[in-house]
Formats: sequence, structure tokens, C-alpha cells
Amino acid sequence: MTTDLKYLIYTAILTASLWIPYIVCQVTTNGPLQPANYVDPALPRPVPSWGHRAHRVYLNAIEVFAPFAALVVVAHLTGKANAMTALWSASFFWLRLAHAVVYWAGLPYLRTILFTLAFVAELGIFWELIK
Repeated sequence: MTTDLKYLIYTAILTASLWIPYIVCQVTTNGPLQPANYVDPALPRPVPSWGHRAHRVYLNAIEVFAPFAALVVVAHLTGKANAMTALWSASFFWLRLAHAVVYWAGLPYLRTILFTLAFVAELGIFWELIK
């Protein structure tokens, strides 16, 4: 398995796990879901600010996963995976992990920098594909 695919798998499990902090916040704040919540999921269940940030971390991770996955898979299928795509893939994973932690902590400027650097990592993979 290439390094690119390994970091794609790591990013997939990270993305798939990011719902957990939000649910922990919901349950510790409001208790388990009640039958009325299943009938009307829009019933308000207020959470503290860190819970809202945890939810946004999850949604944001889902939004950026598809382009990253597509780039890594295309690099693999076209035989263009190399040391640079491996570096960019690893960078993307670690930057997204750091982004999640910083987002939960509510650190605004560092969050934006990490998000942007992860996008640059995607551009790096893209560049390796088109050159």
C-alpha cells in the first residue's frame, strides 16, 4: 500500500470519528435522546460553544474529505503517486487533525491557517497529477 493510500485511510477514519465529541457533548449536556427527538429532530437541544464547534469540525471534515480522496485515488490509479504526493497526503492528514483540535479549542486565526495549509496540500497533489 502506498503512503498516499495509507494517509487516505487515516483521514477516512479521522473523518468518520469526528462525530463522537459532538454526541458526547449532547449526551452530557442534555441526556440521551427522548422519543420526541426522534419524531422531530429539530427540537432544540442546546449545547455549550465547544459542542457547536465540535459539530462544525465534523461537518467541515466531511466537506474537505471528498476532494482529498479523489486526488489520492487518481494519483494511485494513474501511477503518479510519488514521494511528493506521499508528503502532501501525510501533511493533509496531520494538518486536518491539528485543525480539529484547534477548532474545538476555539482558536480562530490558527484554525484558518491550518485549514489553508491543508488546502495547499491538496493543491500539491493536484500539481503532481497535472505536471
